[in-house]
Amino acid sequence: MALFDGRLRHAIHTFKYRRVAALADPLGDALARFWMQSPVLADVIVPVPLYPDRQRERGYNQAALLAHRLGRAAGLPVRPNALRRVRATAAQVSLNASDRKANVAGAFQGEDAAVRGAAVLLIDDVCTTGATLDACAVALMSAGAVVVRGLTLART
Repeated sequence: MALFDGRLRHAIHTFKYRRVAALADPLGDALARFWMQSPVLADVIVPVPLYPDRQRERGYNQAALLAHRLGRAAGLPVRPNALRRVRATAAQVSLNASDRKANVAGAFQGEDAAVRGAAVLLIDDVCTTGATLDACAVALMSAGAVVVRGLTLART
């Protein structure tokens, strides 16, 4: 959607690391405006999940908050339990591209009933190398999704 720099970078970091959940509304609205201008076929929206320990630590899953805001605007159901992070992973921020891919390989599992036969719109806050989105897409396709498309607030 946009480059991960300047004010957007600051807003996403504040939303994600300083626990300012109220930023979900304006950031989610920006994501929805972008999607409305360039909609793609989707039956369901699925946020990238956090590992349960990380979600408890953070207090919320930022991708899920964005997904719910987009879902309301787009009139699409959000399936936050359609994808699970089945193992903890290292933070991606300090890893190079090949290490990021290895870090998230096999870290996700799709839930068949939630995505079988569906076109899935996968939501995350930032895309750097695409490793997380790719790993999630593999899990969702293995669970029966017919297509998975990723949408993020920003790209580095």
